[in-house]
Amino acid sequence: MSRLRIFDDSDPSVPLSVSTDLAEIAARLKPIGVRFEQWQAGAPVRPGDGPEQVMAAYRADIDRLVAENGFKTVDVVSISPDSPNKEAARAKFLDEHYHKEDEVRFFVAGSGLFSLHVDGKVYELLCEAGDLVGVPDRMTHWFDMGPQPSFVAIRFFTEPDGWVGHFTGTDIAQRFPRYEPGQAA
Repeated sequence: MSRLRIFDDSDPSVPLSVSTDLAEIAARLKPIGVRFEQWQAGAPVRPGDGPEQVMAAYRADIDRLVAENGFKTVDVVSISPDSPNKEAARAKFLDEHYHKEDEVRFFVAGSGLFSLHVDGKVYELLCEAGDLVGVPDRMTHWFDMGPQPSFVAIRFFTEPDGWVGHFTGTDIAQRFPRYEPGQAA
């Protein structure tokens, strides 16, 4: 279940608010410039489907988003618990960073945890299958796919070579809980 928890950035022990209501999540994220919406597949998607079949199932929404934002590249990434580089993939974005373009991800399957650091607060957004999140360029954040990552996501890029993380050097991400799928929140 998708979830938004908001914390004071100095206290990760008690959330200021918690919501699993999709409309409320979108409404709470909109003022900070974060896009949150749900998509439905226009065709069946099955385990093992290739990137072409996955993108075909969401073609209408992909085309709409590309037209609205001028994305130049769209791809599909899939990480599973048996991926040989899962630890490196997880570690890559566990520290606070930002990008010089929007980070837009649609979760076809699985889940991941985005933590957005904005104006003294941390917005912890658990994304599940069907969720699209758009993190604005230069917004500081970190992403945790969990110790046994399992997700398929459609990614959108403005620059053909993708995006680069610019790390802030703070320890804030280490002070907040890591994503452990299946744990009660």
